[in-house]
Amino acid sequence: MARRGTRRPPPPLDAERLKELALSYVGRFATTRAKLASYLSRKLRERGWSGDVPPDIGTVVERLAELGYVDDAAFALSRSKALTSRGYGSRRVTQALRAAGVGEEQGEAAVELAEAEAVDSALRFARRRRLGPFGDSRPDRAGMERSLAAMLRAGHGFTLSRAILTLEPGAEIDIERLVEIA
Repeated sequence: MARRGTRRPPPPLDAERLKELALSYVGRFATTRAKLASYLSRKLRERGWSGDVPPDIGTVVERLAELGYVDDAAFALSRSKALTSRGYGSRRVTQALRAAGVGEEQGEAAVELAEAEAVDSALRFARRRRLGPFGDSRPDRAGMERSLAAMLRAGHGFTLSRAILTLEPGAEIDIERLVEIA
């Protein structure tokens, strides 16, 4: 009689099962070539290999990219839109793309989008965190430093962040001036 909670380990992977795992993964998640290769490598370490020839993860990943299931540039643009809409700046977008394994060339349009949206995303961040013109009162020096540090961690430039944070609570926002600063 089998004990409860004990499972038989899954069988080692072969070429066909590796392709199935890759296809299943790209069907569930928006991904990059690097993330897919990392996932498949992890699965190989966990389950082992039973094929006659060594596994060729690169070929599987490139085949899915050729079929259009993996598109680093589209992933980068999507991630950039998501991050800037949440109020993150271009430096944070660049970090996220680098962490996802997106190359500089594939991420170029995404970074350009983040830079074009710099002022809007910085204002979104300030509004969400109730900073600068969106706050209830003017913070003391320590509060201003914390707010500035938060905006810098969110990937916004120092000059733009300081310009937004020095606006009085409830003040009219001059977008054109902020665009010049950014």
